[in-house]
Amino acid sequence: MSPKLFCKLSVISGTLIIWIIKWGLRPYFNFPQPLKYILGVAPNLLGAFLLPLGCFWLLSKYFNLLNNYVLKMFCFTSFALLVINEYLQLIPIFGRTFDLGDIAASALGLTVSYFFCSKYLFTKMATYP
Repeated sequence: MSPKLFCKLSVISGTLIIWIIKWGLRPYFNFPQPLKYILGVAPNLLGAFLLPLGCFWLLSKYFNLLNNYVLKMFCFTSFALLVINEYLQLIPIFGRTFDLGDIAASALGLTVSYFFCSKYLFTKMATYP
């Protein structure tokens, strides 16, 4: 399977999982701790993991994520934007809640995604068309 097809399928299925968690499970079911916390940060964790994959799938024409430096800068920039987004939730007019767990989940997701992409996906699978 080519890296681009793998990224496409991963992003689509990951997005569906995030939607199921956000709009199918959390609003209608009351989960006990720690499952409630895990489902609370799961969209941030999965979403951050999918960012480099989505960029490779949709924007590979503009970003050469096969270059390790470009991938690293993309992950750092994405994390900075995720932190800014989380801090903007402190503004009360948005009606959202600030959570340090979301920042930690985003950091973990991007870190795992960086190592997965740089050590496996973009090196081992780059030989496929």
